[in-house]
Amino acid sequence: MEALIPVPVVLPLLAVGLKLAIGQRLRRLQALISVGTLTVVLLVSLVLLFAADQQGPLVARAGGWGAQIGIALVADRLSTLMLAVSSAVTLCVMIYSLSQSWADQEYKASLSIFHPAYLIMVAGVSDAFLSGDLFNLFVGFEMLLGGSYVLLTFGGTESRIRAGATYTVIGLASSLLFLVAIAVAYGATGTVSLAQLAERFSVLPQHVRLLVELTLLLVFVVKAAIFPMSAWLPDSYPTAPAPATALFAGLLTKVGVYSIIRLEALLFPGGPVGDILMWAALLTMLVGVLGAVAQTDIKRMLSFTLVSHIGYMVFGVALFSVQGMAGAIFYVAHHITVQTSLFLVTGMIERRTGTTSLDGLGGLAKLTPVIAVLFFVPAMNLAGIPPMSGFLGKLGLIQAGVADGGPMALTLVAGGLVTSLLTLYAVATTWNKAFWRVPPAGMVTEGGTVLETQEDTQEDGDGADPKPAAGAADEAIVTSVTMPKLMFASTAALVALALSFTVLAGPLSALSERAAEELLAREPYISAVLGGER
Repeated sequence: MEALIPVPVVLPLLAVGLKLAIGQRLRRLQALISVGTLTVVLLVSLVLLFAADQQGPLVARAGGWGAQIGIALVADRLSTLMLAVSSAVTLCVMIYSLSQSWADQEYKASLSIFHPAYLIMVAGVSDAFLSGDLFNLFVGFEMLLGGSYVLLTFGGTESRIRAGATYTVIGLASSLLFLVAIAVAYGATGTVSLAQLAERFSVLPQHVRLLVELTLLLVFVVKAAIFPMSAWLPDSYPTAPAPATALFAGLLTKVGVYSIIRLEALLFPGGPVGDILMWAALLTMLVGVLGAVAQTDIKRMLSFTLVSHIGYMVFGVALFSVQGMAGAIFYVAHHITVQTSLFLVTGMIERRTGTTSLDGLGGLAKLTPVIAVLFFVPAMNLAGIPPMSGFLGKLGLIQAGVADGGPMALTLVAGGLVTSLLTLYAVATTWNKAFWRVPPAGMVTEGGTVLETQEDTQEDGDGADPKPAAGAADEAIVTSVTMPKLMFASTAALVALALSFTVLAGPLSALSERAAEELLAREPYISAVLGGER
């Protein structure tokens, strides 16, 4: 079983080499390589999840080296759950991307640039989830960030280059700080193995341990877009192509959250930064959702809700209890699928109408009822409408906060409730303007004007074009717009996956609780990695 652990990291990299060797030829084979690779990664992830849940943490040692000098890949309940959910998401987004590029006859650039960068990013995400080594965690981040730089600027438009420059500077600055933290940790302990660091940090002077903890925390606060280091995200993500934006929103910030969960539980249990995390969680929730309420563009609204709901995850981590950690793990898994599906639907809206600005949208519930349903379901899930998984995840976190009983925990409970209500207001306003109200005349797609509102008209005396009169009806004439079926199918699959978390809430909650108990116990992880080398 341990031999399967490197597969989610190595296989996408091998696929990249094969795709680059093929070049722009044999596009069907290229597509088969991409989809086949991600399918295998998903299957392996599910097998590892089942095995880790039954047997405890599994360890693969790169090159056969021991924990003292080698790199360990560790598959425990938390890492394999994150890996399984992310693999399902990356597969669906890849199918969406292939369908879109073929429909637009842009498959040459897509296959030779977009997909290799995509697979490198997938390998980086897998490496970050599985890494049992602090420096290898850094390598995983650099792989996923390197791929994301290419995806963000794909197409070379002015807005993407400008956003990519900001994103790159933020990414490089946080990576440099990450290296500094690794150097300090290694200088103080003589190792970068997470299991050994967990043992050796406990005997370090408090000020050295606190320095490393705060430096690492700052790194992951930036990468997870936690307030006050979140301003870069709403200006960067909305400019990327729809598949890239969806993947960024679903996965990249969650790798930062995962790293906070892992390091706070394993390396710094009961550290003094709990209050800092609670304040960060509260401000992230409120500032993010207030930003969402103020937006008039769907992409930017979703980007701000992404920031806001990161606050829920940090809330669970800050409580540092089994119930709080389990709630955070459940909410991460839920949010990956919901946020990704919403951005994919937004990509279809943009393809259908040429815009995501609410000022230029209307009547989509009648014009494109399938898209309307695909947006409505995850939007309500995001807002936490019972009995969906968003409601169950928030309920678990609120119960954990009430069980804690501290003033700050109860303040976070109140903040979470306010955030949930404002999220509902933001998505309901978006639904009303984009899908329900009378469509504006002249709605356009990338191919030209496709919508004219049929209204009582009156002509100017000089024979000018008719102008709409007051009290117009809202019937619409729509010309043909190509919307590939696989774009619908892949998005619907993600929406269904998010809904399945509601149906399977009992088993998923139990798995999250077992993962939290294993995390906070620490000993199963340390023993699995070090074995007889302790």
